Amino acid sequence: MDDMDSQPRLTIADALALLRARKLSAEELTNACLERIERLNPALKAFITVSAKPAAVSQQVQTKGVTASLANSLRGIPIAVKDLFDTAGIRTTAGSKFFADHVPAQDAFVVEKLKLAGANLIGKTNTHEIALGVTGDNPHFGTARNPWDTNRIPGGSSSGSAIAVATGMALGALGTDTGGSIRIPAALCGVVGFKPTFGRVSARGVFPLSWNLDHVGPIVPSVKDAALLMLVISAYDALDPASIKMLPGDYLGHLTDEMDGRKIAFAVGEYVESADAEVLQAALEAARIFEKMGCRIEEVNMDWLREAAFANKVMTQADGAAVHRDRLRERPDWFGEDVRRRLADGANTTSTEYALARRTQTEMRKRFETFFESYDLLFLPTTPIPAPTIRGHDAVEQAARLTRFTAPFNLTGLPALSIPSGFTRDRLPIGLQIVARAWADAKTLNAGYAFEQATEWKYRTPTLQ
Repeated sequence: MDDMDSQPRLTIADALALLRARKLSAEELTNACLERIERLNPALKAFITVSAKPAAVSQQVQTKGVTASLANSLRGIPIAVKDLFDTAGIRTTAGSKFFADHVPAQDAFVVEKLKLAGANLIGKTNTHEIALGVTGDNPHFGTARNPWDTNRIPGGSSSGSAIAVATGMALGALGTDTGGSIRIPAALCGVVGFKPTFGRVSARGVFPLSWNLDHVGPIVPSVKDAALLMLVISAYDALDPASIKMLPGDYLGHLTDEMDGRKIAFAVGEYVESADAEVLQAALEAARIFEKMGCRIEEVNMDWLREAAFANKVMTQADGAAVHRDRLRERPDWFGEDVRRRLADGANTTSTEYALARRTQTEMRKRFETFFESYDLLFLPTTPIPAPTIRGHDAVEQAARLTRFTAPFNLTGLPALSIPSGFTRDRLPIGLQIVARAWADAKTLNAGYAFEQATEWKYRTPTLQ
């Protein structure tokens, strides 16, 4: 049986056009998503909580605190958010037994922005427990499954967000990314995932894993949809210590910029080339497509990414152990086995080890600053392997393996996009990762959009029973 559908999934941009033309109502859009959730969620475990009701959806929203251009810019669009984001009156569990009944009084900053833009919050998506893992195998709220092959992981920790978008249970979703948790599930589920520059999008009201590495970003059907969501969520937040006041990104304005003449570093070397052969071939074919656009491709040994990935792991686990210090001491049995192991490793990290990791972070940021004086973009696979099976693998080992190519860009805070770039012989999605210098978020999306327009991968969707 062919498990690929020739019809593209409905994008946010297309849905907005249909809504404006009155060919589709917000109620019909929401009800279609709710029907899919009812039909598919029992098997895929994408959602922990469904919040939207199949009733009339407001076509207008209050516009206090939002610019006229963004008021109603997502009118009636069903958006899911990872269950780390505070949602007023709706429980936020962080995928954890500790917070199973936690109901916040206020919205996270970005949830507030979505609502001001008219988005319809359809539900809270499943996550690897406390976001510390990449398999989506949550012992408290169910094992999330890959819609392309339900025996395989969807990636994580933003597992449910990627599943929801891949299956049309939501038109877009927000996730978090500390070592690859947006990009990994996006790659393994065949959708677009974008981690913006650190400090570009506020994480206030989002349950932390690492204050130093956490990023908030979109998981969506298309690159244009990522640009649309970034316009809404990338506002400066004076109350977030990590939020940096920058000029707003013109994500849509630069989306169709010409690629001719761009200089692209194509990652090679033992560290990258240890990846699966089909994954490497897909990256190579992507580079050839950019060559046809007039880009200059240069192979660059990126073995030094290993050091950055290791430092990111040290910081993630140590920071996570700090966040959960009291819970780890008082009720360690309430954590899943793999998460407990990683938190214990973090708690055992010495101050010397942590100081060295922070020094690596400073050095890597400077090294990339110099690197991007010579190159416009860096290309490498998002993950070294396609989605592995749920059973038969150690979750801690999987985290180290699957974050191999993503974690360096959390450490350095650089914008990184994962975009569908092919399929394996077993018809599992492969992701291409596009990275740019700090604050060049629009340039990253521009390259992704150009690739998307030149390929057919956006038309591939999983066949669902």
